[in-house]
Amino acid sequence: MSEDKTTNVPPQMDNNNQFCSFCGKAVYEVKKLVSGRNVCICDECINLCNDIMADDNRPDVNKDTTKLPTPKQIYNFLNDYIIGQEDAKRTLSVAVYNHYKRHSVATNSNVEIQKSNVLLVGSTGTGKTLFAQTLAKILDVPFAIADATTLTEAGYVGDDVESVLTRLLQNANFNVERASRGIIYIDEIDKISRKSENPSLTRDVSGEGVQQALLKLIEGTVANVPAGGAGRKHPGEATVQLDTSKILFICGGAFDGMKKIIASRSCERQGIGFGAVVESKKEREEKSKFSDIQPEDLVKFGIIPELVGRLPVITALQELDEEALVQILTKPKNAVVKQFTAMLEMDGVKLTVTDDGLREIARLAVERKTGARGLRGILEKILMQPMFDAPDNEDLVEIVIDKDVVAGKKAPVEILRDAKKAA
Repeated sequence: MSEDKTTNVPPQMDNNNQFCSFCGKAVYEVKKLVSGRNVCICDECINLCNDIMADDNRPDVNKDTTKLPTPKQIYNFLNDYIIGQEDAKRTLSVAVYNHYKRHSVATNSNVEIQKSNVLLVGSTGTGKTLFAQTLAKILDVPFAIADATTLTEAGYVGDDVESVLTRLLQNANFNVERASRGIIYIDEIDKISRKSENPSLTRDVSGEGVQQALLKLIEGTVANVPAGGAGRKHPGEATVQLDTSKILFICGGAFDGMKKIIASRSCERQGIGFGAVVESKKEREEKSKFSDIQPEDLVKFGIIPELVGRLPVITALQELDEEALVQILTKPKNAVVKQFTAMLEMDGVKLTVTDDGLREIARLAVERKTGARGLRGILEKILMQPMFDAPDNEDLVEIVIDKDVVAGKKAPVEILRDAKKAA
């Protein structure tokens, strides 16, 4: 085979006007056109063929069940990024593993295995979104993350519920068969709760209406998804049919105010007088843990019973204490301290955070009730001035952060090159 040198010339100026035998593009429309005996192929079609061959060589969970990631392997991978939350990690590991097996036995057995969608409940900063982002790194199935706050009923301004399927289809390179066995994480599911546990008398297009629209989608239906990847359906636009009966849905939400609902249900008797039950603050807090959540609590919060029934696996993420936050600062692969250390190393500066400094940062995060998400904000504020000065200060070699620096009693300690040599 020989390769033609191509130039962007109009067809009437090209004596050997050739076209790709596969896509029909002319020689001046592509970078390269490889010609053979009575046939030509362009560089774009060659790249497409390489992608197809790569997909064929990738292990298929429908064919080889021995290569499925076991729950322990998924759990160990989550451990590299997430500190604590043992129950949630085990629950998601088993749910994802069963999702793999559901497709592998679909062609090997007469038994039809239904999916078990998962609901993650936890306060802000406990790692709900991080779970979804970490799972997306290990899974061999298409994975999409959607935000429930942008969803509205069909016909109103905002995203239709089918838009979450569009994102999954895009991540599957518009392979409908592959997308039909993917996983979708819907974040902020609590933001679409209705105002009370009673049905709304007025139209709630971004609350109860979205929940009702999600019912068949989560349970399993054949939805029409825009083939072009647009977020909304338009009249006359081509659509593809996507079966959601085998798509695993994982929903997450902070459910602010849920603890009061759990506590009110847990208290057997309330009132005043000689027969009243007197409880300490610690005892009341013990009764209001997310781990005690029940389906009726979700209904009281504003999630319709039909949607609660379609999320049978409910797992709670616990509040992070100081010890867990200290580990989050340093141990995970994407730990906050590691990120700032890497950024300062690009300027030739070493970052040192003492043990008492780490504990003071964790204490502040617990005090502010921001969880792990608040750790970055604390460090950003402390290191703002040093990061501003570091690129222009060639003598700066190290920045030390201790307890007093975090508490605001003094500025970050800057060690200069001459001072280090003298020491």
